[in-house]
Amino acid sequence: MAYVDGFLIPVQNVRKDEYTAHEAKWWPFFRDKGATGLVVCWGDEVSPGEHTDFLRAVDLQPDETVVFAWMTWPDKATRDKAFADMMSDEAEMGEMPFDGKRMVYGGFVPVLTRGTAL
Repeated sequence: MAYVDGFLIPVQNVRKDEYTAHEAKWWPFFRDKGATGLVVCWGDEVSPGEHTDFLRAVDLQPDETVVFAWMTWPDKATRDKAFADMMSDEAEMGEMPFDGKRMVYGGFVPVLTRGTAL
């Protein structure tokens, strides 16, 4: 069954190009490890909510934009192996162009899909 990793990432506006290049650099690694798709979206219309929202989820600062991204996998086992391979060589990862401590992420099992979502 397909598996999805979802991410909310706070990125400084001045680092947008650097962040985009970072994601593009890592895509071949994940693709070669079995990922079937990657979508990275730069926040455009992200409004504050009454109780919670994307902005508060990542403690967004005034000079930042929240990124909404997801990566699809054929199954959880493929994803788990890819992440283990990535973490086995953290030195190769280099500096991330965002504050990873404020990133929100999780793995999800699809329960409903339509169109070409996966």
